[in-house]
Amino acid sequence: MLAILKNHKLVSVKEAAASVSFKMKALDLCDEHQRSFEFFCEDEKKLCCSSCAIVNHRKCHSVVEIKKIAGKVTSPSSTLGEKLKEAKEAAEGVARHIRSSKDQLAEDVKEIHVKIRQMRDEIMRMFDDLEDSVNKRAETLQRETLENLTKKQAQNEKHLADVTSCLETIESIFKNGSPVQKYIAEHKMERKVNVLCRNIKEECQNLENVNISFHFDETLKLPPLPNSEYVPGQLLLKSNRREDVNSVNMTMKLTPVSAIDYKETEDDIDEPFYTGIDFLPGGRLVAVDIKNSKCLVYNEKLEKVGSYQLSYAPFSVVVVSEEEVAITSGPGYNIEFLHVSKCNEISSSRTCEVKTTYDSICLKDDRQFVVGTYDDPRPVRIVSLTGEEYDFSVNFSNKTYPIDTSDCIYIKNCDKIVITDRNEHTVYIYDIKTDTRVVVKNDQIQEPRGAAVGPSDTILVCCLTTNTIVQISQTGQILSSYKLDMTHPFRVCVSRDKSFLVVANDSPGNSKMQKFKISC
Repeated sequence: MLAILKNHKLVSVKEAAASVSFKMKALDLCDEHQRSFEFFCEDEKKLCCSSCAIVNHRKCHSVVEIKKIAGKVTSPSSTLGEKLKEAKEAAEGVARHIRSSKDQLAEDVKEIHVKIRQMRDEIMRMFDDLEDSVNKRAETLQRETLENLTKKQAQNEKHLADVTSCLETIESIFKNGSPVQKYIAEHKMERKVNVLCRNIKEECQNLENVNISFHFDETLKLPPLPNSEYVPGQLLLKSNRREDVNSVNMTMKLTPVSAIDYKETEDDIDEPFYTGIDFLPGGRLVAVDIKNSKCLVYNEKLEKVGSYQLSYAPFSVVVVSEEEVAITSGPGYNIEFLHVSKCNEISSSRTCEVKTTYDSICLKDDRQFVVGTYDDPRPVRIVSLTGEEYDFSVNFSNKTYPIDTSDCIYIKNCDKIVITDRNEHTVYIYDIKTDTRVVVKNDQIQEPRGAAVGPSDTILVCCLTTNTIVQISQTGQILSSYKLDMTHPFRVCVSRDKSFLVVANDSPGNSKMQKFKISC
């Protein structure tokens, strides 16, 4: 044996492996008694020290020694390992997201600088063009004005010379001439002097101060920035919960259920045009026909089961309660309430006079409506069930919508207003709480008209040009687009439980209404 191994004990590899111990770092000690775990209670699935086994588990039926079962039962280490691996991957994903967010924030700040510089350059180019255009026009005005002044100056100089000449002649005659000569000269020159005096008087009366100046419109008169809090823009910090890009919970799918083609009947004066539809309790549908001034009720199969003749042209309808609906009319300044019984009998309940012309209408709560206006600078207003009118504390775009160019809906759960702009091919989403808005423009949104609140409070919009129903998230993301078997979809409504959708169109000669089952 080598001297270096004199004091070493040699063992087999197998024995050495068996004798290796792992530092448990107190994992093998009971928290209560600080003793090593020796037992496992199979009844309560708990590790026990000797004290736990005697004190806490003496009534249990199966308390076994750990060393007897440790090598026999299936180890949970693989399952725990998988869970920890998943947790680690998730944590690493969070770390990546945070790093990405930091990078994105840096890029966003850079983008702000770039955007402001671009706006500054665009404004400078605009003012360069403005300066060039105004200078050219000012020079033209100056040239034309100078020509007129030069003509007047020449004319005045001629008059001045004539007056001087006449004055010299008269003074000479009256100084040196005979009485006969004076008499002849006075009568001879009287007319010429009168004409000269009249012309010079007219010139004096027509004298003008000529100035050229330039004034900016009120919209371009900025206050002095160093002395004001005014900033021509908004710096926004938005924090939204990240949506899983693989999630399809919000994406809507439509399955056709039934459809009808509505034609002119004997008591109609024109082909029906449904400008308002909404779901009644139990799956029935209420609709208003602007062409024939009617309110109608349809059952779940879209079979007409009730009709009521109105004295005005109805615009829109909303279900207020189980047996009451409210109708806007034009150009009348009122909102009429109708009673619709469970037997589909319709009768007038009451009428509220208002001071604004309203088109679309929807419920805000059990006491108020949200109404869309037309031909009014306030695009959306609040009307109580008793007729009082109020304005939102929201900075809406200063635009007046003609009739049939816009629709508005209210999303109760998040206190948001949606306005469609048919002519601008745009959908606006206003947040009432923060007084901010999201502007949605997309190739899929063409002539947006009627709108409704869909599943998960998404926004459903009828697009007349593309003949589609487009689904939009509250952040302005296009979630889905459904091609309809009809032309020019005009109005859309969704049942209270978000399980059915009905859409009506604006297509003379091909009027149609379709019902769909909603699934996500």
